[in-house]
Amino acid sequence: MPFALESIWRIAWMKVALTVWENRISPLFDSAGMLLVADIEKDGRIKKHFEPIDKGLAFSRVARLDELGVNVLICGGISDFFASLIEARRIKIIPFAAGPVEEVLEAFLAGDVYRKDLRMPGCETDSL
Repeated sequence: MPFALESIWRIAWMKVALTVWENRISPLFDSAGMLLVADIEKDGRIKKHFEPIDKGLAFSRVARLDELGVNVLICGGISDFFASLIEARRIKIIPFAAGPVEEVLEAFLAGDVYRKDLRMPGCETDSL
Protein backbone atom coordinates (compact mmCIF):
# COMPACT_ATOMS: atom_id res chain seq x y z
CA MET A 1 0.00 0.00 0.00
CA PRO A 2 1.58 3.33 -1.00
CA PHE A 3 2.61 5.65 1.82
CA ALA A 4 0.43 8.75 2.18
CA LEU A 5 2.97 11.56 2.22
CA GLU A 6 0.26 14.12 3.04
CA SER A 7 0.02 12.63 6.53
CA ILE A 8 3.65 13.59 7.20
CA TRP A 9 2.99 17.29 7.05
CA ARG A 10 0.21 17.09 9.65
CA ILE A 11 2.77 16.47 12.35
CA ALA A 12 5.46 18.84 13.56
CA TRP A 13 8.34 16.58 12.59
CA MET A 14 9.27 13.06 11.69
CA LYS A 15 12.31 10.85 11.50
CA VAL A 16 12.98 8.68 8.52
CA ALA A 17 15.64 5.97 8.63
CA LEU A 18 17.08 4.46 5.46
CA THR A 19 19.29 1.39 5.48
CA VAL A 20 22.66 2.16 3.87
CA TRP A 21 25.33 0.08 2.20
CA GLU A 22 27.99 1.92 0.15
CA ASN A 23 25.76 5.02 -0.28
CA ARG A 24 22.89 2.91 -1.61
CA ILE A 25 19.85 1.36 0.05
CA SER A 26 21.03 -1.82 1.75
CA PRO A 27 19.46 -4.82 -0.01
CA LEU A 28 18.29 -6.46 3.26
CA PHE A 29 17.33 -4.77 6.53
CA ASP A 30 18.17 -7.93 8.48
CA SER A 31 21.89 -7.57 7.73
CA ALA A 32 22.18 -3.77 7.43
CA GLY A 33 24.86 -2.18 9.58
CA MET A 34 24.18 1.51 8.96
CA LEU A 35 21.22 3.89 8.84
CA LEU A 36 20.86 7.35 7.39
CA VAL A 37 18.50 9.13 9.79
CA ALA A 38 16.76 12.22 8.45
CA ASP A 39 15.04 14.55 10.92
CA ILE A 40 12.38 16.33 8.89
CA GLU A 41 10.97 19.53 10.37
CA LYS A 42 7.54 20.84 9.44
CA ASP A 43 9.17 23.93 7.90
CA GLY A 44 11.07 21.69 5.49
CA ARG A 45 14.47 21.76 7.20
CA ILE A 46 16.21 18.39 7.18
CA LYS A 47 19.05 17.29 9.44
CA LYS A 48 20.76 14.06 8.43
CA HIS A 49 23.23 11.85 10.22
CA PHE A 50 24.48 8.29 10.03
CA GLU A 51 23.81 5.81 12.83
CA PRO A 52 25.39 2.38 13.11
CA ILE A 53 22.91 -0.37 13.89
CA ASP A 54 23.92 -3.45 15.85
CA LYS A 55 23.95 -6.62 13.78
CA GLY A 56 23.42 -8.64 16.97
CA LEU A 57 20.10 -9.48 18.54
CA ALA A 58 16.96 -8.74 16.54
CA PHE A 59 15.23 -7.13 19.49
CA SER A 60 18.10 -4.70 20.09
CA ARG A 61 18.10 -3.68 16.40
CA VAL A 62 14.40 -2.90 16.52
CA ALA A 63 14.71 -1.18 19.90
CA ARG A 64 17.41 1.05 18.40
CA LEU A 65 14.95 2.32 15.77
CA ASP A 66 12.55 3.16 18.58
CA GLU A 67 15.29 4.88 20.64
CA LEU A 68 16.15 7.03 17.63
CA GLY A 69 12.49 8.06 17.34
CA VAL A 70 12.12 6.67 13.82
CA ASN A 71 8.61 6.99 12.34
CA VAL A 72 9.36 5.56 8.87
CA LEU A 73 11.90 2.93 7.80
CA ILE A 74 12.88 2.76 4.13
CA CYS A 75 14.77 -0.40 3.27
CA GLY A 76 15.35 -3.07 0.67
CA GLY A 77 14.08 -6.51 1.55
CA ILE A 78 13.03 -7.32 5.09
CA SER A 79 12.07 -10.61 6.72
CA ASP A 80 8.57 -11.10 8.07
CA PHE A 81 10.10 -11.53 11.53
CA PHE A 82 11.76 -8.09 11.53
CA ALA A 83 8.78 -6.45 9.82
CA SER A 84 6.45 -7.72 12.53
CA LEU A 85 8.70 -6.47 15.33
CA ILE A 86 9.08 -3.04 13.71
CA GLU A 87 5.40 -2.61 12.88
CA ALA A 88 4.52 -3.55 16.48
CA ARG A 89 6.38 -0.37 17.47
CA ARG A 90 4.18 1.62 15.06
CA ILE A 91 7.02 2.32 12.64
CA LYS A 92 5.87 2.48 9.01
CA ILE A 93 7.98 0.33 6.69
CA ILE A 94 8.55 1.16 3.04
CA PRO A 95 10.23 -2.01 1.77
CA PHE A 96 11.84 -3.03 -1.51
CA ALA A 97 13.52 0.34 -2.13
CA ALA A 98 16.73 0.38 -4.17
CA GLY A 99 19.18 2.94 -5.48
CA PRO A 100 21.30 5.79 -4.13
CA VAL A 101 20.19 6.58 -0.59
CA GLU A 102 20.03 10.36 -1.14
CA GLU A 103 17.92 9.91 -4.28
CA VAL A 104 15.51 7.60 -2.44
CA LEU A 105 15.20 10.15 0.39
CA GLU A 106 14.51 12.95 -2.11
CA ALA A 107 11.85 10.79 -3.80
CA PHE A 108 10.25 10.09 -0.42
CA LEU A 109 10.12 13.80 0.38
CA ALA A 110 8.55 14.46 -3.03
CA GLY A 111 5.94 11.74 -2.48
CA ASP A 112 7.41 9.59 -5.23
CA VAL A 113 9.22 6.85 -3.29
CA TYR A 114 7.47 4.11 -5.31
CA ARG A 115 9.11 5.08 -8.62
CA LYS A 116 9.97 1.96 -10.62
CA ASP A 117 13.61 3.00 -10.95
CA LEU A 118 13.89 3.11 -7.13
CA ARG A 119 12.40 -0.35 -6.51
CA MET A 120 14.12 -3.71 -6.23
CA PRO A 121 13.78 -5.87 -9.35
CA GLY A 122 10.38 -7.56 -9.40
CA CYS A 123 9.02 -5.20 -6.73
CA GLU A 124 7.70 -2.37 -8.86
CA THR A 125 4.58 -0.51 -7.70
CA ASP A 126 2.07 -2.64 -9.57
CA SER A 127 3.42 -5.81 -7.98
CA LEU A 128 3.12 -4.61 -4.37
